[in-house]
Amino acid sequence: MIETRFVEPFDWEPDKERLRRAILFEPVDRVPHLDNLIEDKHVEKLLGRYAGNTLSYGGDPAKGPSEEELRPMYPDDFIDLCNIIGQDIISFDAGMWTPFKRKNENGKLVQVTDRSVKDVKDFSRLVFDTENEIKRAIGYMNEYRDAVNKRKSKIGVCPVYGCILQTLYEFVVGMDDFMLMAYEDRGLVDEMLEASTIHFVELTKAMVKEGMDFLFIGDDVAFKTGLFLPPGIMKEIWTPRIARIIEPAVNNNIPVLFHSDGKIDVLVEDLIDMGVNCINPMDPYSVDYREYKGKYGKRIALCGNIDIEFPLSKGTPQDVENDVREHMEVLKPGYGYVSDSSHSIVNYIPHENYIAYLNSVHKYGKY
Repeated sequence: MIETRFVEPFDWEPDKERLRRAILFEPVDRVPHLDNLIEDKHVEKLLGRYAGNTLSYGGDPAKGPSEEELRPMYPDDFIDLCNIIGQDIISFDAGMWTPFKRKNENGKLVQVTDRSVKDVKDFSRLVFDTENEIKRAIGYMNEYRDAVNKRKSKIGVCPVYGCILQTLYEFVVGMDDFMLMAYEDRGLVDEMLEASTIHFVELTKAMVKEGMDFLFIGDDVAFKTGLFLPPGIMKEIWTPRIARIIEPAVNNNIPVLFHSDGKIDVLVEDLIDMGVNCINPMDPYSVDYREYKGKYGKRIALCGNIDIEFPLSKGTPQDVENDVREHMEVLKPGYGYVSDSSHSIVNYIPHENYIAYLNSVHKYGKY
């Protein structure tokens, strides 16, 4: 039985090389695990102090832009957390959402979140805040890198960004109107996506220059039965743009991870071709991890699939251990596997189940 009161001691240290080698199908000592977002209650219990969540000191940028500027978790807190749980990288929000902004009533530039852009005239009124956003990302990249170097840690630094489609359908235009727009006003959709792409290409170039160890691109493009838009349209308006965004990292041999919820089967070959090294989170309501292991498991690393509903939220610690062991039996052989939840470590997951997850990965992940 896995101990669920605390993370059991382990005899190895977090090391970015472990994650790099694993997703490149090179021999490693154990399966790495990765959660970009561990919510604040779990962090506080593990550290014994408030430190925010692992994407932000306050608020949650993963849920959308905020009028107040949210800073990432302080790097020393994140390094302390990784040393407790055994995670090999610290990741930070480098601007997940394209910076489409306008001035509010106080004259301050704020992110557009009201789904009010319905035509080219609306779009023309927006301010595109690339310079300030990239400067902000560089500042945090340097802060994280300096903290790692000062502590002589082997932990890697990984920026998270790239929501070119999700920014539009969730915050700028709105889901229904955006899907119609993709058919009825393709020119405007292309213009908005191209603006996002140019921004994120420049951000990737900056992150390469500043020494990122990994790049994590996220853009939710699917639900549990398939893509939001037909594959033909996605391969025209989305795939080549993601390829451009990651190209500076690929050309500099920086491993790239890609996240989308839902059923993304028809995009996996494209992701492989453009140089993505690892796909996440293998949504368990859409992905049979056994099938993915057989079909893709020698060409692109697989990350995730431990369901946050069952076993993590609604199961017992024993259910969690059993599920982790079953995933390890299938996904661990041949390397190319990173353990992760199917979404994030949310506060409604019982803490003892999260501890059981960590201890089970440490127990069954050893090669």
